[in-house]
Amino acid sequence: MSEIKVDTLTGKTSAGDITVTVGATATASLEQGLAKVWSRFNGTAATTTDSFNQASLVDAGTGVYQVNMNNPYTGNVGAHTLCSGAFHAVNASGGTATEIELRTYNSGNSGVDESRCFIISHGDLA
Repeated sequence: MSEIKVDTLTGKTSAGDITVTVGATATASLEQGLAKVWSRFNGTAATTTDSFNQASLVDAGTGVYQVNMNNPYTGNVGAHTLCSGAFHAVNASGGTATEIELRTYNSGNSGVDESRCFIISHGDLA
């Protein structure tokens, strides 16, 4: 097996133009396949456990959290995956190019603070 070790990859045409080929024919854009922001946080204490491209975490009320991004999307075009240890978690707002909102609810559909919250988002950065 061969191994390549590099610190920087730059596309030949543009910085975001790197294609990965898997097998004989399957190809994918490296940039498109990467999560642009992710966060694991404790909603009860409103503290971030670990994150990538997160500028801040805002406790916006009982069971309402906003993850603000350092580097924004080109518009409100992110595809967000949200989950928590609560009964259910939703993205209840339209969000913005720099903000993703997570709301957590109990089985009675009332907002509830949850200690285990997760956000992963893919999209095109500005």
